Amino acid sequence: MTMTSAEIRQSFMDFFAAREHAIVPSAPLMPTAPNLLFTNAGMNPFVPSFLGEREAPHPRVADTQKCIRAGGKHNDLDDVGWDTYHQTFFEMLGNWSFGDYFKKEAIAWAWELLTDVWKLPKERLYVTVYKPGPGDPAEFDQEAYDYWSAVLSASGLNPAERILTGGKKDNFWMMGDTGPCGPCSEIHIDLTPDGLTGGSLVNADSPYCIELWNLVFIQFNATESGEFLPLRHKHIDTGMGFERVAGIIATTKGFTDFSQPPSNYNSDLFAGIFTALESMSGHRYGATLPTDRQTVSALEMKDVAFRVLADHIRTLCCAIADGILPGNEGRNYVLRRILRRAVLYGHRLHLKDGFFCRLVDPVLDSLGEVFPELVQQQAIIRKVIASEESAFERTIERGLLMLERLFAQNPAIISGSDAFALYDTHGFPLDLTQIIAAEKGLSVDVEGFNREMEQQRERARAARSTQVIRVAEDTDGTQQTAFIGYDAANLTNAAVTVLAIVEAGEQQAVVLDKTPCYAEMGGQLGDHGVLHVGQLSLAIHDTRKDPSGTVLHLVDRIPEPATLIGTEGRLSVDLERREAIQRHHSATHILHWALRKVLGTHVQQAGSHVAPDRLRFDFSHFEALSPEQIQTIEILCQSKILRNDRVSWGEIPFSEKPADVIAFFGDKYGDKVRVVDIGGWSKELCAGTHVAATGEIGLLKIVSESAISAGTRRIEAVCGEAAAALVEDRFAILNSIARRLSTKPELIAVRLDDLQARLKEADSQVRAFKAREEAALAAQLGDKVFQHAGLRLLIVPLQADSPAELRDLSTRVFKENALDLLVTGASPEGKVSLIAMASPAAIAAGHKAGDVIRQLTTTLGGKGGGKPDFAMGGGSQPEKLIAVLQDFQQAILS
Repeated sequence: MTMTSAEIRQSFMDFFAAREHAIVPSAPLMPTAPNLLFTNAGMNPFVPSFLGEREAPHPRVADTQKCIRAGGKHNDLDDVGWDTYHQTFFEMLGNWSFGDYFKKEAIAWAWELLTDVWKLPKERLYVTVYKPGPGDPAEFDQEAYDYWSAVLSASGLNPAERILTGGKKDNFWMMGDTGPCGPCSEIHIDLTPDGLTGGSLVNADSPYCIELWNLVFIQFNATESGEFLPLRHKHIDTGMGFERVAGIIATTKGFTDFSQPPSNYNSDLFAGIFTALESMSGHRYGATLPTDRQTVSALEMKDVAFRVLADHIRTLCCAIADGILPGNEGRNYVLRRILRRAVLYGHRLHLKDGFFCRLVDPVLDSLGEVFPELVQQQAIIRKVIASEESAFERTIERGLLMLERLFAQNPAIISGSDAFALYDTHGFPLDLTQIIAAEKGLSVDVEGFNREMEQQRERARAARSTQVIRVAEDTDGTQQTAFIGYDAANLTNAAVTVLAIVEAGEQQAVVLDKTPCYAEMGGQLGDHGVLHVGQLSLAIHDTRKDPSGTVLHLVDRIPEPATLIGTEGRLSVDLERREAIQRHHSATHILHWALRKVLGTHVQQAGSHVAPDRLRFDFSHFEALSPEQIQTIEILCQSKILRNDRVSWGEIPFSEKPADVIAFFGDKYGDKVRVVDIGGWSKELCAGTHVAATGEIGLLKIVSESAISAGTRRIEAVCGEAAAALVEDRFAILNSIARRLSTKPELIAVRLDDLQARLKEADSQVRAFKAREEAALAAQLGDKVFQHAGLRLLIVPLQADSPAELRDLSTRVFKENALDLLVTGASPEGKVSLIAMASPAAIAAGHKAGDVIRQLTTTLGGKGGGKPDFAMGGGSQPEKLIAVLQDFQQAILS
C-alpha cells in the first residue's frame, strides 16, 4: 500500500528520532536574516549555530521546515503551474549535526532510510560527490567517495556506475561569498520507464531524473582573502524536498509503476485542493502539461490553473499564519503578486469572485496538524485573503482595459515595456499576458520584458548592502565598550576611562572602557549626559554605535584631545531624559501586548521609535483600526499600567528562550539574549532600558493610528508627563469650544447635533428656494430657444456661483426645454466656466459637445473637452464670454 504524505513525513522523523535526533518544530517563514525575503531553505534557522554565534539547540536535530521561494535569488514563481516540480511553498525535510557526527553517518543513514525504510529501488539511485573543476575550491571529496563506495558495494551495486562527480556549481555549498561552506553529495532517482539511463540524466534538467536529497558537509570557512580554511567544528546540513518525495511515491504507486511522468501534484497534499476546485469550476484536473507556452490548449490551460491555485493557496495560508501579510513592499509585495497571479488564473477557470478564500479549508485539512499555527490563525488567514482578493478584483479590470488599448493599436507584438507595466503595476504575470495576447494572434517581446525585470533587480541589488559572513571563532576578539547602564546605581558619577577620541563630523566622540549611557538601538534614542574628565566638563549630546559596534559619546570639539587618552573620569546620565525614554519604551511593550490581544497574534512589530516625549510603534496588520478597537487597546494598556506590575530583565541562553517570549525579525541574537518580563504577561527579547514597575509610566494616550504602507500600520502615543501635557491641552481646547457654544463640556455633542440639524434644515430650504428659481429661469429661457435645421438650440450665458452649480442648472434647462443643443457659460470668481450638451440628433448633425467646448475655450484663453453629448471647459478671459457665445450662435445660423 502506498504511503500517505503524513506517513512519509512521520517516518522521516521517527527514523532520526531513533538515532538520537531532537525533533524540532519548523521555524516561521519570516526569516531572522534581514537579507532574506522568506525562510527559503531548511538551514536558514540554524545559521547562527553554523557561525558559532549561538549554541545549537541540540547536537543532532531533525525537522520539516516551511520554505518559500518566490522573489530574490531563489524565485520559482514564474514556473509554477507550467511544470510539475516547481513550487513557491514547500517543506524541506532535514537532519542536522552540529559538531557531532559527520559524513560516514549522514551517508549511511540517508541510504538506509531511502532503500530499507521507504523501499526506493536501489538500481534507480545515483549519488554525486564533489570534484573541483578549474578554479574551484578545495580538493576531491575522497572521504565521501569512500563512504559511498562502501555503502553501495554492501547493497550489491557497482560504485563506479553509481557515483558521479560534480564541480562547485552542483556539489559545493556556500552560505555566501564568505563563511561556512563545504562539499555535498546529492542522491538522484531515475524515473524513466525502464530505468536504464545509466546516470546520463543526472543534473541534466530532466524531469525524469530528480534530485531527492542533498547532504552538505560543512567543513570549511571561506575567508575574505579567498582562502578555504578547515573549521574547528564540522557540521551536517541535509535537505530533502518533501513534496517531491511524496509526489514520486504517489506517481509510481509505491515504486510499482513507472509508466507516468513524475509530478509533485500527484500526492494527497494537493488532492483536497483539487477536489474543491473541481467542485467550484465544474472541470476535472487532467494532469496535462503544455509543451509550448505560446500554443496552450484549453485543457492544458485548465490544468496549469489548477496547479497554480493549489500551490499559491498553500503559500498564502502559511505565510499569513506566520504574520507575513500582502502589501506594497518587499516580501509583502511578493505575497500580493502571488495572490493576484492565483486570482487571474482563477479567471481562466471562470471561477466566481471570492473563490480563492474557499480554498483555505483543504489547506487546513492537509497541513493543520503538522503546522498548528494554520488552525490557530485561520480567522486571520480567511479575512486577509478575502480582503486582498476583493481589492484585486476591482483592479483586474484596469489591467484588462490596458490590454484592450494595446490590442486596439494593432501592434505586431506587445512590447517588453508594456508587458512589464502590466506585471509591475497591475499584477499580470508574463505567462498570462502571453496567453491573452496569443488569443488575439499577438506575441510578447519576452527579451524586452526580461530586460525591464533585470533592471528592476539591479535597482534592488544596489539598494541592498553586502554582508560579510564571519565565523565567531575567527573574529579578532576586539573588546567593545561594556554597558553598565541597566543598574540605576551606575547612572550617576560612574567611574570610566577614556580609550580614544575620534572625529564625528563637526563634533568629536569619546570612546570609554565602560558606560552607563545607552547607545541608540532598537528604536530607543541614545542617552545624553555629562562627562567630567580632568578639568573638563563635557556635555554628551548623543550616544551612538558606529558600524563596528564601538560606542560613541558625541561631544563638542575638545581642545588638545590627545591629553585625555587613558584619563579616568566620572560620567552621569541625564536622568530626567532617561526616565522619560524608559517610560515610553516600556509602554511600547504594553502596547504590543494589547494589540496582539485585540487584533490577533499575527501582529508583529515592524519598527519603533522611543523618545522622551513620544513613542511610535509600527506593526503588521491588514486594515485600519476602528475607534472602538483603539479605545479597547488604550483601556487594556491603562489597566496594566495601574496594576503597577514589576518589570524585570535578565539574560538567558537563546536556546532556552521560552516559547512565549517574542523575538523580532531583523534583530541579530547571539548565544545569550536579554528577556524583558512585565508582570509575566508581556515577555520580549529587548536590549533597551525600562521602568522598574508599570506604575511609573503614568498615563498612556494614543495620539494617532494610520497606515504607512499596505499591511503595515502605525500608532503614535505619549505617556508620563507628555501624556499629562496632552490631556491638559485637550481639556483647554474642550473648555474653549464649550464657552463658544454657550454650553458645558459634557453637552458639546448634544449642542453640535442641534446645530447640525438646524444647518441641515436651512440647507434644505436653500436648495428648495434655488430649485424654484431654476425652474422659473428655465421657463423664462424658453423665449430664447431658437430652431435651426430641425433642432432646438439655446446659446446664452447664465448666472452661477460655481462650475457645479452651472452644471446642475444647465441639466435642468436642457431637459425642461427639450433642447437638442445647449451652449452656456458663467463667470464665477473671475473665471469662465463653459458647458455644452447635445442630443443624438444634434450629434448626428455635427454638433458634438466636446468639439464645441474645445473650440470655444481656446478663444477664451483656456481648454476643455468631453464626450459628444456632454462637455465642460474653462477659460481666463470672462470679459469675452458674451461675445464668444454670440459669435458661435451667428456661425450656426449663417
